[in-house]
Amino acid sequence: MENGVSDNGVCSSESVNGGQDVWSSKESDSLSADHLVVMVNGIMGSSTDWRYAAEQFVKRLPDKVFVHCSERNVSKLTLDGVDVMGDRLAEEILEVIQRKPNLRKISFVAHSVGGLVARYAIGKLYRPPETEQLEAPSTNGQPQESSGTIGGLEPVNFVTVATPHLGSRGNKQVPFLFGLTAIEKIASLIIHWILRRTGEHLFMTDDDGGKPPLVQRMIEDQGEYYFMSALKSFKRRVVYSNVDYDHFVGWRTSSIRRINELPKWEDAVNEKYPHIVYEERCKGTDSEKIEPTSAEVSYPARLEEELVTGLSRLSWEKVDVSFHKSRQRLAAHSIIQVKDHTAHIEGADVIDHIIDHFQT
Repeated sequence: MENGVSDNGVCSSESVNGGQDVWSSKESDSLSADHLVVMVNGIMGSSTDWRYAAEQFVKRLPDKVFVHCSERNVSKLTLDGVDVMGDRLAEEILEVIQRKPNLRKISFVAHSVGGLVARYAIGKLYRPPETEQLEAPSTNGQPQESSGTIGGLEPVNFVTVATPHLGSRGNKQVPFLFGLTAIEKIASLIIHWILRRTGEHLFMTDDDGGKPPLVQRMIEDQGEYYFMSALKSFKRRVVYSNVDYDHFVGWRTSSIRRINELPKWEDAVNEKYPHIVYEERCKGTDSEKIEPTSAEVSYPARLEEELVTGLSRLSWEKVDVSFHKSRQRLAAHSIIQVKDHTAHIEGADVIDHIIDHFQT
């Protein structure tokens, strides 16, 4: 699919900054599509990382979705930090909404650290429901429920793919460090040399004026940043996780689970999705306050427990993926999003699963 040219019913345009809009070539479909799907890349990525998925979304849901593959955080810009990237993404989304006045709904599909960036951005874009709207009676005489808006749009799906929601610090969260405590400690000390500010956020070694690590702060609303209220406002929250062979993001951190909560899995649970090996729906807990863990537990373990507890206050759909039979299994972190439509096409069933369960 070339820039602006229709291919199998799909059109696209590319901005000077590299972002891509993808929509149906049929005018009646494009006019009725009122659901903005924002796709966010990971570290050292670009908008093209989601090209295959974007095209599939429009082919399958031509009169429903308008897809925007984010452009503001690409290549070395992905090393500037989750907060800086989140602010950029929020600004970019508002610009898209401004030039597409027919949009009514919004969803996110984000890969790797892009999931954290998207969480930061929605925290900035969230607006609480207006008091007048809450007090207005519905047709059945009961007060209407409203969960607020994201950039003025109705939030629907928040989907992350191989995102380190619990960070990457210690406790075997980054598989290529082999789970060796000594190596993990060294990594946390030098990561800022490699991944700069983003590395500090992922390994939770950042200290902005004595504040807790950013990833830890993002499990609560913080001033004008409604991190948890924004996440709660979505009708669906979904995490797709590699159970093995993802050398950058471990299974626990991407699936928001404690080690004793990791399920036993076998082969595919559905022939249509040969690489989906486990699915579950987790209800949100009733805990309003996060209880501190014992001081005898290591700092990384305490942080992880706090993050799991905080995020588990919301309901999640959890989808576990394995490419253990694939020749390209060592590239699982890229296959799961079909980063390259040729080399990583084995992950196509994961994209199908995302679309088949997508609420429009």
